[in-house]
Amino acid sequence: MNKIPSFTINHERLLRGIYVSRKDEVGGEVVTTFDIRMKEPNREPALHNGALHTIEHLAATYLRNDREWKDRIIYWGPMGCLTGNYLLVRGDYQPLDIVELMQRTFRFIAHFEGDIPGAAPRDCGNWLLHDLPMARLEARWFLEEVLMQMRPENMSYPED
Repeated sequence: MNKIPSFTINHERLLRGIYVSRKDEVGGEVVTTFDIRMKEPNREPALHNGALHTIEHLAATYLRNDREWKDRIIYWGPMGCLTGNYLLVRGDYQPLDIVELMQRTFRFIAHFEGDIPGAAPRDCGNWLLHDLPMARLEARWFLEEVLMQMRPENMSYPED
């Protein structure tokens, strides 16, 4: 079997950032899949399951309610390797196009207080697996250390 494209990225050199993972045509429209990489793979501890689950709930809720982007958001969800998330957006975009959106999203998570949306037995398949304090901390680190100072190397996959 051939490797899928995301397994051909050199994860030993991949930095935290926003990357275009792929672009697909669906029903005559382009869908852009973004790799929102919060941790350097194999060099930093992965995100804690509870924190990542909380980030998923908060980011998905925020994005689907964002005035400017809500009609273009298709999906937000965690990577199996626990180093980031995927964002699927209707339209043909580059990382620079969503930096401000990601800044707002991670600022929302970093400052969130109250009940986590969808964190109840009726709404979630693993409602006890949440860690708001750690989600807030991880969001703040990503916001301050990456999103607020984006550089070209945080938006282009490394050359092998």
